[in-house]
Amino acid sequence: MFNRLALVLDNEFLSSVDTTVDVFKSYQAGGLLNQIRPPIVKEYRSLAETLERTAVPQMLRGEEWEAGKGIGVHIGIAAVLDFYDAMGRWPGLHDKTDAAKVVDLAKSISDARKEKEGACWSQSVSFGFPTGDARDLDEESVERFARLFQTELTGLCAYLGGAVAQEVIKKSGKFTPIEQWIHHDEPVLVADECSSNVGPLFGSRYDHQIAVLGKDFQARLANQRVFLVGCGALGCEYLKGLALMGVGIGKDGKVWCTDMDRIEVSNLSRQFLFRQHDVGSPKSVSGARIVKNWSPHMNIEALEKRVGEDSEDFFSDKFWESLDLCLNALDNVQARQYTDSRCLFYSKPLLESGTLGTKCNSEVVLPFRTSSYNDGKESDDNENQIAMCTLRSFPYLPKHCIEFAKQAYFSDYFEFGPDEYETFRKDSMTYFEQLDSMDAGEQIKSLRMITNFISLQNEAGGKIDFSACVRVAFNRMMADFRTSILNLCHSADEMEKSSGKKFWTGTKRRPRAVDWTDPIPELMEYLYCTANMYASVWGVDNVRDRSEFEAIVERVGLKQPDWTPSSENVDLSEGDDEEAGGGDGSGEETEKLKADLYKVDASTLQPAVPQEFEKDDDLNFHIDYLTVSTNLRSWNYDIKSSARHTVKVTAGRIIPALATTTAMVCGLVDIEYCKLVLGLQSQGRDKFLNCNINLAAGSGNFTTFSPDPPVQITTGLKAPQPEIFTSWDKIDIACGAGSEMSVKQLVEHIEKSFGVSVDRIFQFGSHDDKAIYNAIDKKKLEWDVSIDEAGKPHVSEGVYTQWPQIRMAATMLGRLPPQSGQRKMFVTQVENVKKALDQTKLSFQTTFEGPVSLAYSSIYRPNEAGEKQDYFDALSEARDYVNLGVHCHTEDEEDIHLPCVKFIFSKE
Repeated sequence: MFNRLALVLDNEFLSSVDTTVDVFKSYQAGGLLNQIRPPIVKEYRSLAETLERTAVPQMLRGEEWEAGKGIGVHIGIAAVLDFYDAMGRWPGLHDKTDAAKVVDLAKSISDARKEKEGACWSQSVSFGFPTGDARDLDEESVERFARLFQTELTGLCAYLGGAVAQEVIKKSGKFTPIEQWIHHDEPVLVADECSSNVGPLFGSRYDHQIAVLGKDFQARLANQRVFLVGCGALGCEYLKGLALMGVGIGKDGKVWCTDMDRIEVSNLSRQFLFRQHDVGSPKSVSGARIVKNWSPHMNIEALEKRVGEDSEDFFSDKFWESLDLCLNALDNVQARQYTDSRCLFYSKPLLESGTLGTKCNSEVVLPFRTSSYNDGKESDDNENQIAMCTLRSFPYLPKHCIEFAKQAYFSDYFEFGPDEYETFRKDSMTYFEQLDSMDAGEQIKSLRMITNFISLQNEAGGKIDFSACVRVAFNRMMADFRTSILNLCHSADEMEKSSGKKFWTGTKRRPRAVDWTDPIPELMEYLYCTANMYASVWGVDNVRDRSEFEAIVERVGLKQPDWTPSSENVDLSEGDDEEAGGGDGSGEETEKLKADLYKVDASTLQPAVPQEFEKDDDLNFHIDYLTVSTNLRSWNYDIKSSARHTVKVTAGRIIPALATTTAMVCGLVDIEYCKLVLGLQSQGRDKFLNCNINLAAGSGNFTTFSPDPPVQITTGLKAPQPEIFTSWDKIDIACGAGSEMSVKQLVEHIEKSFGVSVDRIFQFGSHDDKAIYNAIDKKKLEWDVSIDEAGKPHVSEGVYTQWPQIRMAATMLGRLPPQSGQRKMFVTQVENVKKALDQTKLSFQTTFEGPVSLAYSSIYRPNEAGEKQDYFDALSEARDYVNLGVHCHTEDEEDIHLPCVKFIFSKE
């Protein structure tokens, strides 16, 4: 948005046009402003030149770049190339003689470049800048590079392939290229301690992996138990990596992959495991089948189950405790948070990643060593949510028109309307019951649509044909792109006259109405798509032949209606009320429409088929309708039109995913997985890498960093009590065999262990008012309600907070004489409260003195019999623990924060 626009006219511009600044004096408001980005010319040097004259080559790890580690890698590459020139071959695998020759070549190269300005030679580096002071060449790094030059690792190949493929695309000029070199070195992967561990090699498909990481690594990898959640773009890449590395091929190894989705046509461009014949099949099943063909000994099980709170009977304690790793390949925050919470509870490592176009990130979550995904503040809230007033009346961007076409036109006309009509047709009484639960705006919209559908049938003589579909399409076109526009402009003009202020300012554009007497091409296209959409609704054969369609339009004889200002007020507000401008109508109109529908014999009505939006079927007119609707609305507001593909991606909520980005980030995650199998977590989180990379934005956007430490949460306790904890921590309270603590004993145990007063004990993670223990309820044991022999009431002050109505009764009993006939009514009220208090005390006492598991079940077991109750019972039967949260405070009334309490009891 621009509040003020300055036009800078340089000499080149002024000399190229016959004009002066005076031409802009007539400008008042409106128009389009397009940003023009000047081209950036990039020039790159040859491979030979950059090998010599890249003084401090970039490393993927920023701290290694600043320390100049890239110098040794760069010189090592040059030395290997010189070795090839001299020997006609590459250095042999694990060949120490060849490696020593490469080291000698590297030292010679470094020495020869010392006097050359800007050359890459072994010199000290400070904060990324060469100092000119010589330092020893990292011979160990060069020697290792030479010994393993001929090896390939799955993860590094995927990373390199994705990054290089994106650079090839940049030839088009769309994205910023990297500055020729970005090195990545992972020496922690190399097993050098024992030659018999990395050789001899006998032709296994995993020889390269063994040569680098060792035979013991390969044996552990074969017996890994991995849970992959999601089989979309990321999931396909992870399945590929797991299969190529040899995960799960051992007797105890296994891979589980789960995804509830089915393969769609739009998936094929980026989910490379799938082909056209897989469309409609489960993603997990197809993906598992394909990688099983690659690695026949891979133990893999495909599931179509959602991972969430409603599937913990399947993904049980036994399942999670058996895992070595959880791999997230998800596309929403809520699911990621849930799997992270499971990994937290069961102390399992989690490898997390995500992509958005050319952007990607990865995160390594290590039990007790790093922060978790839930420690962050990420949510699924739409940061680019568009105000409803903008969509409804004041669009100024193409996406505004796309969203309105999807949310208003398609949803109302082909989903909501037919669905409401069918409910009425099948059971009118049920429809009217549902209608009463709607708000006023939804009611009038539903009633109008059903009335219009019935009127359409009456006009068609009881049977809707394609000509009737053309007529209703024309009526929609006139209403949406002409009448509503003229009404909006009229109301705005009236407001300008009354206020004296300009209305069409800023991003508010004055729209123009379509004119059937002087039609633009989009009008006929709209009729074509909309009439065929209505034909699908009414079970009429589509007319796909354009000539035949135009003949029907000619035969119908469509006439543009005369326009007169609407008697209804047009909403011109700039608020974000979704119901505003919905044409709520008057209560009288609502009642009239209801009365009219009561008279209709629903059994005579023609069935309708609500259209469920499907973006991947090119023959159903859905995307075609949205495209022409979008572009007609864009024409109304003088906004740039949108291509069909753009409409499909936006309206279909297709998350941009590129094969290049996906391959690259999953490759980096595969490398981190290798570190986990090696057990490097015991050496600290600094051995691992998170990444945040944008492949489109050049070298400066290749960012990696070590995972953050766990977020520390202050308890509020004083030493020697624990003063901090992390989300990984739990308090285990275990009962003895054959026994279980009561709620009272649990409260006493917590209070004694931590020197606190317990306020509430509840289901961990819940945010409602339910609790198995509440100190407020305990105080009710001290409350009293009674009437003495003299007839005077005695009521504890706390009783009034729970039963305020007793205050009046107690007051009146204190005033009325014993012989008053009115006393009986007030005595009854007091006695009723006493009964309620006694029942409350008894209920609390029973729970307080009873076992914790029974209290938990009585509070949190669903009341209604059915699936939810059966699910709760199944979990309770399988588990010998409950997870509890505790609210407590010190004697100084300071709140204390404790981690999750895992209360373990015996079922014997």
